[in-house]
Amino acid sequence: MTDTTRPIRIGLQLQPQHADYRTIRETASAAEDLGVDIIFNWDHFYPLYGDPDGKHFECWTMLGAWAESTSRVEIGALVTCNSYRNPELLADMARTVDHISDGRLILGIGSGWFEKDYDEYGYEFGTAGGRLDDLAEALPRIESRLGKLNPAPTRKIPVLIGGGGEKKTLKLVAKHADIWHGFGDPETVERKVGILQQHCADVGRDAGEIEISTGVQGEPDELGPKLRGLGVSLFTVGVGGPDYDLGLLKKWISWRDAQNG
Repeated sequence: MTDTTRPIRIGLQLQPQHADYRTIRETASAAEDLGVDIIFNWDHFYPLYGDPDGKHFECWTMLGAWAESTSRVEIGALVTCNSYRNPELLADMARTVDHISDGRLILGIGSGWFEKDYDEYGYEFGTAGGRLDDLAEALPRIESRLGKLNPAPTRKIPVLIGGGGEKKTLKLVAKHADIWHGFGDPETVERKVGILQQHCADVGRDAGEIEISTGVQGEPDELGPKLRGLGVSLFTVGVGGPDYDLGLLKKWISWRDAQNG
């Protein structure tokens, strides 16, 4: 069963590319003032579009800064690349940002895919299947380390897993995630939600425990009801530099407010 009772939340993926950090920080503050629920960045070392060698900033250093420069929104990566950090170190980083932010961190994670990051920074790219196997091995280690840290996290840090792989990724979501982030048109989301529900049944988990998240680019009045009917409750708008246009974000926040009453 899809859960259409969760309150609608709106996220912003504030892409840390082609902009000065001051502009990024000011945009994060502006988005918080508008009432967005979550502000994400991403975990890459180079821009994903535009000038491939344009301005770019590192993910987790930025999250630590956002933990201090914001006060209400949740923050996180959409998503952290599992390949770039030892799982125990990542758990410790997440716990630290959790404390700095007074319990506002979402631990978004995925298996990684952007080959230039790997090649330029000296990581082994390998295969998509191998990277997913590495993620499967890392997630229990992250969970174990979070349980050993002193002080402990301020809360059970929500784990978001990003990706749409139907055989491996969605199985990991069923086992480990509090939030699943996917993408695509409503037909694609519908199919993948059905597959996720089957994986949850296979491991004996209530699929309703997992919040469904998706990236959105269209108008909320057109796209929102279709995705909402599939159980999506977290809708995330992506914006890139150098000038971060929050016009579409404002529309989604207004739609959220109307729907949530």
